[in-house]
Amino acid sequence: MGYKNSILFLNQHKNINVSMAGGKGASLSQMTRVEIPVPSGFVVLTEAFNKFLIEENLREEIKKQLSMVDPECIESVTKASSTLRNIIHNKQVSKKLRDEIYGAYDKLDAKFVAVRSSATTEDSSTASWAGELETFLNVARSNVIDKLKECWSSLFTPRAILYRFEKGLTNDYVGVAVVVQEMVQAEISGVAFTTHPVTGDSDKILIEAGYGLGEAIVGGAIIPDNYIISKSNLAIKNVYVGEQTKKLVRDKRKQDKYGGNRWINLGAKGLEQKLSNRQIIEAAKLFNKIENLYNYPCDIEWAMENEKLYVTQSRPITTLKAR
Repeated sequence: MGYKNSILFLNQHKNINVSMAGGKGASLSQMTRVEIPVPSGFVVLTEAFNKFLIEENLREEIKKQLSMVDPECIESVTKASSTLRNIIHNKQVSKKLRDEIYGAYDKLDAKFVAVRSSATTEDSSTASWAGELETFLNVARSNVIDKLKECWSSLFTPRAILYRFEKGLTNDYVGVAVVVQEMVQAEISGVAFTTHPVTGDSDKILIEAGYGLGEAIVGGAIIPDNYIISKSNLAIKNVYVGEQTKKLVRDKRKQDKYGGNRWINLGAKGLEQKLSNRQIIEAAKLFNKIENLYNYPCDIEWAMENEKLYVTQSRPITTLKAR
């Protein structure tokens, strides 16, 4: 079975939607089309994952393994996860799809990429798979197919399986696309919320910032700076400087064909304010523009390289109560 239309570049098609590209892929495509600074990339569409499951006769095996899960018994969750992930990792992606992916990778002309899962049930206003599925940074060309399969199989990590039960999705089909983007070697990165996620104040933008790659903040591995900005007049209301002891960067010690990351110590530099006041205000303007695009409060991931800010994700803030 062929993989027709299994890949689309983010700027290629104006109708890339969630069913095709998952929540992350659809959002990145929409922002690209309105010239939000998004790293160049492409999406391996959900159709590729669907055909992979059909060709390898995996649909019934998935149903079988999930039917044996008792969410109260972590052993059953772990067993199903291990079985399903190993099956996916051990299957071969068709030559046609591999060639398409390598061809798209070469068109990016990027030495390293970020490979991100993008689920079809991701990033709604009531549920989000953010943090449930996997992302890989600084992936080299030689490893991109393996990371694609790891993104597919991350639908079945123990955490993701439990999330299915929590959200009542055990009998629902969940598709997954994979976003491959040029890697931003961020000197500074972080997250932002266009409504304060704790107080619910819609006039306050909260920005978190840290040195190095953004997974450090998303994974809770560092203490970031926190900046609060008034949306109405772009006044900086509060600055908290986090005591960051280490940062995540590309591991230059490894051969380029393998990619990978490592931690390095920051020393006294970690006590400095990460973004200047000017950069804070410019970032707030961009994040406000993204909220106006979607017309709902946004949870945004961003990265800055050579003082240029890139947006790597935008989704609804799911922690806010309906108003």
